Order: sequence, then structure tokens, then C-alpha cells
Amino acid sequence: MNLFGRAKAAKTTPKDAILNLRASLEMLEKREKNLQAKIDNENRIARANVTKNRRLALEALKRKRAFESFLDKTMGARMTLEQQAMAIENANVNLETMNAMRAGAEAMKSIHGALDINKVDNIMDDIRDQMDLANEISDAISQPVNNSAAFDEDELNAELETLEQEELDARLLEHDLPSMADAPAVPDKAIPAVAQPPRPGRAQQAKPAQLDDDEDAELADLKASMAM
Repeated sequence: MNLFGRAKAAKTTPKDAILNLRASLEMLEKREKNLQAKIDNENRIARANVTKNRRLALEALKRKRAFESFLDKTMGARMTLEQQAMAIENANVNLETMNAMRAGAEAMKSIHGALDINKVDNIMDDIRDQMDLANEISDAISQPVNNSAAFDEDELNAELETLEQEELDARLLEHDLPSMADAPAVPDKAIPAVAQPPRPGRAQQAKPAQLDDDEDAELADLKASMAM
């Protein structure tokens, strides 16, 4: 016995409500099948006695109409429960979605409560300063320690130009004075055979001047070809 009055009814959760509705829907579905079976049975009785026993057939039709009325009401109730279950499910989904969104908003608020735009700018400035310092340290470390090993770039360039000029002069000298081994070979047929001239007589002493000119021209061509 409750000494402090009637206890307050426990609050029904959406999950419990949906489970109760599903159980009621299963019960109504079974009732529909039972009523439909009775309707079919009364219909068979009426058809079997329509000519034999009209009173029995009429009673069967009355029972059929009553079962059909119950069936319509049961189907209507089941439709109402299905709509209610769907509405509760949708409402529950919306509630869970809103709870998740609210939790996310609270989390973002707690995160941003410790930060503001000024703090973010200061942190970014510190990061840039540290990066610049790291680059300066890297540059300092990469510099050679022994500075005495440095050379004068101008002296090195002058010495290099001198070497280049000497190499160019040597190549020009080799081109202007080719060796005898590089001279083209003169065919044997281009060199006329020189026979021992007979002792000149009076008839040979009168050699034409045109013959001497031709021999001189051939000798000049031969010397020119050997000098190439």
C-alpha cells in the first residue's frame, strides 16, 4: 500500500511506445485473418444452402455481414496504429538528431571558449617567428667553417681565359700547317716519265719553244698538287 498516495506513472519512452504499437499491430493482423476465415466459411454455407434451406442460408449471410463489419473496424484500427507508429519513429529520429546537433554545438562552444581571433593571430605569429629562426639556424650551419679556403673568382676566370686562348692558338696552328701525311696522294700516271735525253744534235737543238712551255706548265701543276 502506498502511504503517500498514488505513485506517479513511469514515463513511456519512444522506444517502449513503438514496441507496444508493434505488438498491437501483430494482434490486429491475426484478428483480421481470423475474421476473414469466418467470412469465407459463412459465404460457403450460404452458397451451399441457397436452394436447399433458405433460412439457413439467410442466417449465414447475416453472420457474414457482422464479421465483415468487425473486419472493417479492425483494419481501420490497424491503419491508425501503423500511422501512429510511423509518426513516433519519425519524432524519435528528429529528437535524436536534435540531441546530436545540440551536443555538437556544446562541444564547439567549449572549444572556442578557450580561443579567440587574437589568440589565434598571436599563435600564428609565434609559429612564423620560429620558422624564420629555424631557417636562419639552417643557413648558419650550412656555411663552411674554414674561410681561408676561399679563392679569388676574378683570378680564376683570368687563368681560365688564358688557357682557352692557348688552346685556340694551338688548334689554329695545326690547321694552318698540315703534315705531309695528310697531303693527298698523287697518282703515278700524273707524273710524266723523264727519259734520258739523247745527246742533242743539230736537229734536236732546234726544239720548238711551244714544247718548253708545256713542260713548264706540267711541272708547275705537279708542284702545286704536292703542296696541297
